[in-house]
Amino acid sequence: MNIDFLAHPAEEVAPKLLGTVLTRKTSEGTVSIAITETEAYSGMADPASHAYRGRTARNATMFGPAGHLYVYRSHGLHWCANVVTGTDGIASGVLIRAGRVIEGEELARKRRGAKVESPRLARGPGNVGQALGITAECNGADLLTGTSVMLSEGEPVPAALIRVGPRVGVSKAHDWQHRFYRADDPTVSAYRLSPRAKPSAEA
Repeated sequence: MNIDFLAHPAEEVAPKLLGTVLTRKTSEGTVSIAITETEAYSGMADPASHAYRGRTARNATMFGPAGHLYVYRSHGLHWCANVVTGTDGIASGVLIRAGRVIEGEELARKRRGAKVESPRLARGPGNVGQALGITAECNGADLLTGTSVMLSEGEPVPAALIRVGPRVGVSKAHDWQHRFYRADDPTVSAYRLSPRAKPSAEA
């Protein structure tokens, strides 16, 4: 995979990331997932994006360059992984919402819990981070040339199996059709509308 694959707006890259492989290597071992669900966030043009109000120390990675990992903590509990896309200097990113563990299932289950069923190991963005062992130290990691967190080509998902829908759990711009997922895949997270959500118009 090269930078050209990611150097486009998030909503264009998000469906193409389905089927690609995200890998995390730690002293414990290696876990890889084949991505099955993504969500695009369009930076300062997107009310639901962390970058909507401009660049800060927290969201600086989102402003590029493409091909790096933006990591944030959700609700003070879970580390979430985002692939930075687009043009350097313009915030754009794709949240990895779910994946199928294809390497290191034993380690992923150790992190997630012994009783967690295989399809649920990396189902939902917080669980993706936990299963892979994503932490704050991964923020800014180079996904294309790095050795601890890597994004690589996998088995492309046929266009006929890709579904599009509104984003999950966000209160602003929730109805933007920026969620992409593989049809009928048990690893894909369930749709949940935020109780604070209000209708919005896409820019």
